[in-house]
Amino acid sequence: MDKLKVSILGAGRIAATMAETLAKMDDVISYSVAARDLDRAQAFAEKYGFEKAYGSYEEMLQDDGTDLVYIATPHSHHYEHALLCLNHGRHVLCEKAFTVNRKQAEEVLALAEQKGLLITEAVWTRYMPFVKTLHDLLASGVIGKVCSMEACFGFELSWHDRLVNPALAGGALLDMGIYPLTLASIAFGDDIAHIASRCIKTDRGVDAQDSILLEYTDGKLATLTTSMLGNLRNEAAIYGTKGHLILPSFWHAEEIQLFVDGEDTPHIYPCPVEISGYEYEVRSCARAIAAGKTECTEMPHSETLYMMGLMDRLREAWDLRYPMEDI
Repeated sequence: MDKLKVSILGAGRIAATMAETLAKMDDVISYSVAARDLDRAQAFAEKYGFEKAYGSYEEMLQDDGTDLVYIATPHSHHYEHALLCLNHGRHVLCEKAFTVNRKQAEEVLALAEQKGLLITEAVWTRYMPFVKTLHDLLASGVIGKVCSMEACFGFELSWHDRLVNPALAGGALLDMGIYPLTLASIAFGDDIAHIASRCIKTDRGVDAQDSILLEYTDGKLATLTTSMLGNLRNEAAIYGTKGHLILPSFWHAEEIQLFVDGEDTPHIYPCPVEISGYEYEVRSCARAIAAGKTECTEMPHSETLYMMGLMDRLREAWDLRYPMEDI
């Protein structure tokens, strides 16, 4: 197929990371960008090499040159913007968290299916090369029978308005907690028997740090921690009866360290990314669109719904609701 023409809805920090990635990909075209302010969109387009800039999302979506729209707005607005893209007949790559809750996600996915359009969630972790290496190592039995894992992910971000603002669906869970939860799903699957959790809230009522314990039906345990109050270790470990695996920067791991019991030196399995890691989700979309699919193999709709539902359950236990959920 011809090169995929990618447009970006939103011109913030994460949009810039995607734009930098697209500029280094030889199999896509940086086509257009839209912001609520035309000057901002034009500056963004000039900086990152986009062909067109628009001062409204609707105007960009009316341009039939677009093959795929990357939604880079706050997750509080993903539902609205995903519906807008789909109703204009555009394929969509939507940044995580996909929506605020599972109900919104179900509506978006139903519309995409009705219109025969691709939509997928940009949880970049699921698309990255290390996932296959991790699955191969776990299946090989090299660390024996797998029994538990732990993952922590946190940065001191309490100053960041988007993360502490309830109107923007702020809090640690949707923005950061989704990463250790995603790794647990990748490594252990989704057959959870019990969940225990605690959260500490900010004075504005969103979760500042969370501790989550997942018990699986086969007896495995996942202990997960996320925080926007401090810089955590930001790595994951998976333990078995004969050894363990360490994943530094697990949400975009570029190597996996294998420690076999009784050996002094770890075995290193490199999993380097080509550009930033974002390229893999874009290429997955290109393959799916070419094949006429409405979801990506790496991030099926069932996983998006599972994760949104799991985070709904956690927030319900914490008595945490966002203003837009009460409308």
